[in-house]
Amino acid sequence: MSETYFFDTYALVEIIKGSENYKSYKDAKIVTTLLNLMELHYSTMKDLGDEKALMFFNELKQFTISFDEKDVLNANYFKHKENSKGKKISYIDALGYVLAIMNNIKFFTGDKEFEDIENVEYVKG
Repeated sequence: MSETYFFDTYALVEIIKGSENYKSYKDAKIVTTLLNLMELHYSTMKDLGDEKALMFFNELKQFTISFDEKDVLNANYFKHKENSKGKKISYIDALGYVLAIMNNIKFFTGDKEFEDIENVEYVKG
């Protein structure tokens, strides 16, 4: 059985690109949010065109989890704490990280801002 990770947009893009460092994760169980898919759709639309972007969006939407106002507030607390240390954590990544913690799975990314944060599977792209 493969491991489950919360895939941030960075990780999803690297999987789609076939990045060598991400090949061992292509069979991992994916958890993400609709907001991450929004970022992915935009990125792939620019790079691969509308048709492929919509295909990836539709294939991955089954792996999205929902969130509530408590998760949004906790994400802001996390973002504020990390940004006060000089990091630049996005709102969507902060939310994803909090959701990963709440679901007892690792946050999977190649975003350098997360390199030394607990509960992160950091893999450079």
